[in-house]
Amino acid sequence: MVAAMLLVRRGAPEGSRFQDGDRASGVFGVLSTGFALLLGFVVFLAFTKYDDSRSGAETEALVLVQQFETAQLMPSGASAQLSGELVCYGRSVVEREWPLMGSGSEAASINPWGLAMFRTLASVEPRTASEQSAFDAWLSQTSAREEARRDRLHAAEGIVPLPVWLVLFFSAALIFVYLLFFADPAESAVVQGMMAGSVTAVVVATLLVLGALNRPYQPDIGGLRPVAMQRSLDIIDEARAALGIDDPLPCDANGVPS
Repeated sequence: MVAAMLLVRRGAPEGSRFQDGDRASGVFGVLSTGFALLLGFVVFLAFTKYDDSRSGAETEALVLVQQFETAQLMPSGASAQLSGELVCYGRSVVEREWPLMGSGSEAASINPWGLAMFRTLASVEPRTASEQSAFDAWLSQTSAREEARRDRLHAAEGIVPLPVWLVLFFSAALIFVYLLFFADPAESAVVQGMMAGSVTAVVVATLLVLGALNRPYQPDIGGLRPVAMQRSLDIIDEARAALGIDDPLPCDANGVPS
């Protein structure tokens, strides 16, 4: 834009191409204000969804640890199986689902280890009061985990729809073109370049922020990472060691069934 402004000003008349500079500035103010309002509103909505995705990932990881604790109160056979399947669920989220979301692809709405835990739970017959209480708590925690998972997956394919992007880019291009009509050879080249460069820098920087918020799981700067789930897996590993649980896990390090 700086180069375009310096090029256009060579053939522009003195005082710019506008006969009435105040009126032209007023129109430019309307264009820039309308663009700023629309962009600010979209950024706010994108940040809200971004924060929901982050909160969903953290809640899902927290509930995973809570379910591991609940699993220890289940009947002995199901306890070990559910504990292993929980670890595999977390590994699957970190190693398989997160890369898919980072590439813009949507992970499966149902994790296969979620189905495995459901089948295991269906075979559980609680006998004591503590087992019944653990059974009921597990069902509630499963609902909370699935809801948090839905929040995490919601933004994987992008938040801002294509029509909004088209309007934003059209408005930005219109502002840039309109700005070139202020080219004035009588004005200092530094001033003209600063005017074009500063407006362009602010518009482009804000659009880049919106792009980062639009895809919260991108591997670039600002993307969400599975830190919470990795932390939960570390906690579960420590708990397994402390409780003396050494049963082999039904999956490998990537959450793939073994």
